Amino acid sequence: MKVLARSVLVMEAITMGFALLLVRLESSGAEIAIGSVIAIALLLSPALLRLRFGWWLAWALQFAIIFYGFVISAMFIMGAIFMGLWLAALYFGRKGEAIRAQLIAESGEGEKKAK
Repeated sequence: MKVLARSVLVMEAITMGFALLLVRLESSGAEIAIGSVIAIALLLSPALLRLRFGWWLAWALQFAIIFYGFVISAMFIMGAIFMGLWLAALYFGRKGEAIRAQLIAESGEGEKKAK
C-alpha cells in the first residue's frame, strides 16, 4: 500500500510543480508561496508515511490540491483525479498486501509440511 501511496504523492508533487509554472505569471506572491508549500510537502510526505502523522499529512494534501483550484481552476479536476488515484492506491494496496500475506503464510505452511 505504501508503494502505491508514495507514487501518487510523487506524481502530485510533479503536477504541483507544473501548476506553479502557470501561477507565476498571473498570481500574487501569496498564491505562489501556498503552492510552493504544498509542492514541498508533497515531496516530503512519501518519507513520512512510516508515521501516523505522514498519513494524516497525505490526506490533508489531497484536499489542499483540490482547494488550490481556487487559484488555478484546472486543479479542481486534477485534484479530483488524484483523489481517485489516492483512494484506489489505498484500496488496491490493502488488497495486495492481504494477498501477499496469505501467500507467505501458505508458503510457510508448505515448508513446515516438507520438513
